[in-house]
Amino acid sequence: MTATLADDRSVRLSAGPLVRRPKTTRIAGMMLAVPATVFLALFLLVPAVRLVASGFLTQDAHGALGGPVTLAHYVHFFGTALYSHVLLVTLRISLLTAAIAALLGYPVAMVMVRSHPAVTRIVTFITIAPLIVSVVVRSYGWQLILGNGPTGILNWVLLSLGLIQTPLRLLYSETAVVIGSLHVFLPMMVLPLASALGKIDPHLEEAARTLGMPAWRVFHRVTFPLSLPGLAVGFTLVFSLTAGSFVTPAMLGGTNAQMLGNLIDQQITAVYDWPFGATIATVLVLIVVGVNLVSMRLLEGRRRMPATS
Repeated sequence: MTATLADDRSVRLSAGPLVRRPKTTRIAGMMLAVPATVFLALFLLVPAVRLVASGFLTQDAHGALGGPVTLAHYVHFFGTALYSHVLLVTLRISLLTAAIAALLGYPVAMVMVRSHPAVTRIVTFITIAPLIVSVVVRSYGWQLILGNGPTGILNWVLLSLGLIQTPLRLLYSETAVVIGSLHVFLPMMVLPLASALGKIDPHLEEAARTLGMPAWRVFHRVTFPLSLPGLAVGFTLVFSLTAGSFVTPAMLGGTNAQMLGNLIDQQITAVYDWPFGATIATVLVLIVVGVNLVSMRLLEGRRRMPATS
């Protein structure tokens, strides 16, 4: 009996430090996060607050911002047909780019995850390699490919093969911006999808095929639902980056496919209207944040469905 009590006491004494370790670990983790938190607060949060506040201020003749506080800039933005059109073009191009990136990203991601290691390395390198090249260089390359005249590479090839009689007008259009944005941001869709697909147990798909499901139904009922977290991350990334892009729309869209990023640049660098530029930037940020929140809410709802059914 005495030996048992001694053993229990030794167990309690040895368990004491183990109980206190999680609290110490949490404090250490919080201390490690302090530098990053301070950095984000100084260089992200403070400028963002100043940006939003500038959209409600008035600019005097000398360019200084001050009172009175006004909503006139937002009324002007949403009440002007030109700016509303640019907003719709931005949403259309961003949504279309994200949707096409998802359609193209699934096959590439599945090859990366399910193929031979050598093939996986090659496909991964091909997917990531464009990130090494500057966006300006890639956009200029698409200018040469999508040139509207017969000297454009695509038009020259199609004319030489006799597939078209007159050159296509692809450059300086929304189509050109979507193509260029896909080339720039497709890796942002492929990599999250590959990560999500890699976490799926292959035995689940094998079990579905054993039960007689065709390949497309296995993807629809098993692979696609389990890969939704990667799809949500990739979709929000591609949408956000496309909506805020400047170089690609400026070089490939011209005046026919201007986006909010180009409009912000014009208002600040050409017109010197800082409050109105801040207003447009705030609208762009709210759109991106809203899409991210909706994506997260839909993903959370999808995760809770099996638990409630």
